[in-house]
Amino acid sequence: MIGSLVNNIMSEVTPDVPEIGMGVTRLCWSDRNAFTVIDILSSSEIRVQRDRAKRVDNNGMSDCQTWEFQRDPNGSIYHLTLRKNGRWKQKGVRSKSSDGWLLGTRQEHFDFSF
Repeated sequence: MIGSLVNNIMSEVTPDVPEIGMGVTRLCWSDRNAFTVIDILSSSEIRVQRDRAKRVDNNGMSDCQTWEFQRDPNGSIYHLTLRKNGRWKQKGVRSKSSDGWLLGTRQEHFDFSF
């Protein structure tokens, strides 16, 4: 289950075929986190690494946010698998868990309402 309307809609997008360097977005309850594909293990297994995300707008506690991204060689690494339902999930995590992963886009969003 994904909390925000935007993340819920994004979780329904058909994933792209992974490529090294491709942007990936982790869809949390109402936040989003930017990652990069760093390794393709097979057509259904990849490794992604957390990017550095820096907010560059002056909108304060607003949903209107602009971010810049940079590869982070020390960022956390996650092993993702493509499930039968067509969605990417972290390896070892149940398919019904709340976090989803969207390939082909790199986004960051912080929800100030929590």
